[in-house]
Parts: sequence; structure tokens; C-alpha cells
Amino acid sequence: MIKGVSVTPLKQIEDARGKVMHMLRCDSPLFERFGEVYFSVVNPGAVKAWKLHKKMALNLAVPFGRVRLVIYDERADSPTNGRVDEFEIGNGNYCLVHVPPLLWSGFMGISEGITIVANCASEMHDPAEADQLSHDDTRIPYRWAQ
Repeated sequence: MIKGVSVTPLKQIEDARGKVMHMLRCDSPLFERFGEVYFSVVNPGAVKAWKLHKKMALNLAVPFGRVRLVIYDERADSPTNGRVDEFEIGNGNYCLVHVPPLLWSGFMGISEGITIVANCASEMHDPAEADQLSHDDTRIPYRWAQ
């Protein structure tokens, strides 16, 4: 796995009324600080990629639907430089994926309907804090397949 990335299974408490889906607590070793929580709605087959945050750590969970999350390490001083990690998360694999700053990431909706991705970010949104590339940029050695 790419250095600094972690995947943690998350607890779900179900009963006849529905369920509670845990995501992140302030006593978790992954919790750095609170910037904001936001939800990204992803249409089936849609790709939202590529983004690299300079300061923000991402804490991603998919409470509804399913995505293919891809992370690429381009950090020159990293022991995992050049590595691509791919995860399918959401229904059937409810987990928290921690993505530290300076890694490229993106995701594609792989459910029949919409998917909701939750991010408990360490920083508030600041467009100047992130770099973006097109989903098909050849700088990243990954091709999104349907």
C-alpha cells in the first residue's frame, strides 16, 4: 500500500429500523483536525479525478453505493513513488480510507445508481490548496475502465 494510506473497516449497527454507520471519531489515530465534512454525489460510471491536496488529508467513506477509489504516489522522496493503489469501497466493503496530502486521488461510480462519498477533511476547502488533472491525463499511469 502507498505510504501513509490506510484502510480501516467501519462499524455498522443494524436493527429492524435501519442502521448507524460509523465514520471517524476524534479519538481515532487517523483524526488530525477538523476542517469540514462534505459529500460528493457520483453518477454511475462518472469519474471524478485527479486531485492532489497540498495540505488537506482526506478521510473517505462511502455510506451509499460503491466507488473505485484510485490513489497515485508521485512524491519524489516516497518509498512508494510510482505506485498506484485501487480500492472498491462502499456497499459490501464499508471502510474509512485515509489519504494524506500530496497524493493524487480520484474515484469512479461503480453502482447502478448514485453513490455518496463522505469526506471528513482536515482542512476547509480552498481551491488554491489543490492541483487538478484531467481523468485521462497520461502523467498518471492509470486508465479508468467502465
